Amino acid sequence: MIVDDLVRTPAAMAEAERWTAHNYHPLPVVISSAAGAWVTDIDGKRYLDCLAGYSALNFGHRHPTLIAAAHAQLDRLTLTSRAFVHDQFATFCRELAELCGKDLVLPMNTGAEAVETAIKVARKWGYKVKGVPHDKATIVVAEGNFHGRTTTIVSFSTDPDARADFGPYTPGFKIVPYGDLAALAAAIDETTVAVLLEPIQGEQGVIVPPTGYLPGVRALCSAENVLFLADEIQSGLGRTGTTFACDDEGVVPDMYILGKALGGGIVPVSAVAADQEVLGVLRPGEHGSTFGGNPLACAVATEVVRLLKTGEFQSRSAELGARLHADLGALVGHGLLAVRGRGLWAGVDIDPALMTGRVACEHLAERGVLAKDTHGSTIRLAPPLVVEKAELDWAVEQLAAIL
Repeated sequence: MIVDDLVRTPAAMAEAERWTAHNYHPLPVVISSAAGAWVTDIDGKRYLDCLAGYSALNFGHRHPTLIAAAHAQLDRLTLTSRAFVHDQFATFCRELAELCGKDLVLPMNTGAEAVETAIKVARKWGYKVKGVPHDKATIVVAEGNFHGRTTTIVSFSTDPDARADFGPYTPGFKIVPYGDLAALAAAIDETTVAVLLEPIQGEQGVIVPPTGYLPGVRALCSAENVLFLADEIQSGLGRTGTTFACDDEGVVPDMYILGKALGGGIVPVSAVAADQEVLGVLRPGEHGSTFGGNPLACAVATEVVRLLKTGEFQSRSAELGARLHADLGALVGHGLLAVRGRGLWAGVDIDPALMTGRVACEHLAERGVLAKDTHGSTIRLAPPLVVEKAELDWAVEQLAAIL
């Protein structure tokens, strides 16, 4: 079908709507190419990507090192399944374990798979190591959490859009207010095997907990013989100015849950990393994934780990993030109600008397900036860590203009 250039985007949007289940409500942009922090739509218009695939594109679109690794591996080997060992597997697992300071790594594909892995491992650890009675294990989670959308995960979501009409729900979870250490302590009992938290809640609007909360969680978990599971799928791998968001307060969880940026925006890669006493509870046949830890994924993810080992991207995120938050802070009282976040990650609350977050993102797209709304009048900004200072300044100027 040949479509006039002036209507290519509306026609493509309509075609997508016609053939796709409506589980997303995308902005009216149809992207056809990208490089670095910029994307181009089918009509040739360029946009500064300030969402970065919900942090999956921390290193930008088509980072040359990562693309080269993918190309080289595509010419050699792409899949074996875990029935065999391939030559990229040990290197990836070792280098990621070293980055995390842990003994072992278990690779999967998506973030939700990694969270499910963490839940299963924590429960088995509870039964085999802690001695919790069979089928009585509980995990404490936080209100406002977002850990994925599987049936088990939405069972402990407090977001009605994610949870409603998907029951019956999986038992075994206790929900407490995020950032409330006393409530967390009260929820822990002899059945508790783990506390599962995002160090910064992304989907909720980039909510940063009170200073001292994460160290308090760490101390509480240690005292009560409970695993601290840190979901760093969005917050980790350089996004907040440190390798992991937990690093900002010197906290080391019992398990890192990783995804998104681990695949470099090329392939889906996730993993959990923990010590032998935790991940060592698994035995052959108890958990797995056909594509988890495949050769292509490992080749790309190994290069991601090596990029992080230089510290360059963490430093860029910290430096540019300070500039971003200062510039956004100047807009508070001038159309913005609040700004939250850390590094190159910001949750921005727009005065609802002006517009919703969706309308704000539509106006930003018209001006060449891509962002995503959440929860009414909040928008999230998470540009790739390769973004330049001038590009960040320009993005904030566009936000000021629509306000």
